[in-house]
Amino acid sequence: MQTDGPAPDRTPASRRSGGFSRRSFLKGASIAAVGGPAGAAATAGGAILTDAPRDTGTIPAGQLREIALRVNGVERRVAVETRTTLLDALRDGLDLTGTKKVCDRGACGACTVLVDGQPTNSCLMLAHDAVGREITTIEGLASDAALHPVQQAFVEHDALQCGFCTPGFVMSAVACLGKHGKPSPATLRHELAGNICRCGTYGRIFAAVQDAAGRAGR
Repeated sequence: MQTDGPAPDRTPASRRSGGFSRRSFLKGASIAAVGGPAGAAATAGGAILTDAPRDTGTIPAGQLREIALRVNGVERRVAVETRTTLLDALRDGLDLTGTKKVCDRGACGACTVLVDGQPTNSCLMLAHDAVGREITTIEGLASDAALHPVQQAFVEHDALQCGFCTPGFVMSAVACLGKHGKPSPATLRHELAGNICRCGTYGRIFAAVQDAAGRAGR
């Protein structure tokens, strides 16, 4: 026989101990999902915890420092954060976008520039560490509207496809020829081992660099 009044709570006593039950948890979770703020989470008792603000990548103006970089024979000033890499300073601060940002972890060589004549992965070097050094990028190789011999050889041998790796290969090749003059095929492969061409144009790249070495010797 039915009687008036609320239905009895059949939740086991073990789940109601301490004032917490499965029903109260679900109720609190539902409230948080429907009416809680974005990014909030519900606790077991139904309270709402708001996530801490996330780092959006924005650098406060107070953290920027102006430094002088000598790039392609010209001293230029750029505002950077202490953690800014030379790669980002060149591309974002000085608008020298010929240096490519590909892997950003020193694995592909696409961001290679010359620092005091030495091939360097600019994604692994802090901009602050480049102060007082002589930096050469792909934009600094040509002179008087004439391409550098290595650049010209790359064009003639069609030693590129997508082009992302090309500036890094050219810079490494320039350093190689400056060091070895006319390198052997084995030496050339060793010196360019830090550069990766995902398109697989290695044969044409090596032929272009050897051609450029031959021209320099004449």
